[in-house]
Amino acid sequence: MTSKEKEAAQGKIAQLGKKLVADIEKGTNPSIEVPVRSLSNISFDTKAKTLVLGDKKARRFFFNIGHVRKFVQTLEIAKITKTLLNAGKHASLRDVYYMAKRTIPQTSINIVDEQSETDNAIEDLELITDLSREQLHMNANKMGSVAGKVTIEDKGDTSDWGKLGSGGWSIPSNVEEIEFKKVTGQYVIYMEKAAVWERLHEDKFWEKQNCIIMSSQGQTTRGVRRLLQRLHTEHKLPVYVLTDFDSYGIYIYSVLKFGSIGLAHMAESLAIPDVRFLGITADDINNYDLKRHFIKMKDVDIARLKQIADYDWFKSNKAWQRQFKMMKDFGSKVEIQALSSKGITFISDSYLPEKIRKKDFID
Repeated sequence: MTSKEKEAAQGKIAQLGKKLVADIEKGTNPSIEVPVRSLSNISFDTKAKTLVLGDKKARRFFFNIGHVRKFVQTLEIAKITKTLLNAGKHASLRDVYYMAKRTIPQTSINIVDEQSETDNAIEDLELITDLSREQLHMNANKMGSVAGKVTIEDKGDTSDWGKLGSGGWSIPSNVEEIEFKKVTGQYVIYMEKAAVWERLHEDKFWEKQNCIIMSSQGQTTRGVRRLLQRLHTEHKLPVYVLTDFDSYGIYIYSVLKFGSIGLAHMAESLAIPDVRFLGITADDINNYDLKRHFIKMKDVDIARLKQIADYDWFKSNKAWQRQFKMMKDFGSKVEIQALSSKGITFISDSYLPEKIRKKDFID
């Protein structure tokens, strides 16, 4: 973060404080206005192909028993942010939780009890200030790995993603300051499972196929999403998604492509409308004889599938509606690792090269 960006962030926090002071001086109930983060305030921009946060806002008042807890939590996070910015230091989300967790003097009430409360307050502060948590000096844990023919510079250190051993390069929460020195891969595959990433890495798939492989063990982190978007927009690399054949895998793809409901306000910097789904598909199950590896769907899986199929961004997509219907008819899901039944390196040697060569994707 440059000194100018730091000053701008400090100014946004100060602006919030000044507004509350003005309320008090006028003798009015101090209040904070926060955009509503729920599906009811989300729309799908068919032109941009991303989710968009609507105009609905909620006003929280200090002298309101139903609002005061979240009101105080938001101010506590703003105070912590100001401390971090002034000191030029960063803190993890867990650090912030412990910095906020304290008992209000002369009471038995904690400002926060669970980390989910500070996480929500941080997201509220993002909306209030129009700044990301990374710009506010708060970072999530590192939960992603990447390998490929890419050389970067990060805070003065140069790293070659193809020469970092079995663990690859560990993707940080904030990837804004990374400078790409050399990118020779032709495309990027993001996979849901870290175990699948390890399989492809050990097989040197990225080297043989001249690509980049990335994973964050399940739902994508912000750092991973932003890194994927930067590789796509700055280096024009196609991005393909490989997940299990279930509603949760499809949701991972949906978040990467359209953005997430909770972070619709950041879709512009995180979503990749051109991303394509590589597999596992219902057709793969038939083509590669994977029905014997079916895992019966539970009621929660079926409910989640119905919910996703009803999303505006999937409703009119015939290719996806066909997949949803086949999944429902199967009454079962299939994991990526089911491909190992065809041979330990089948996914690297046959499945992925064949699907990419045939351009067997779902958009």
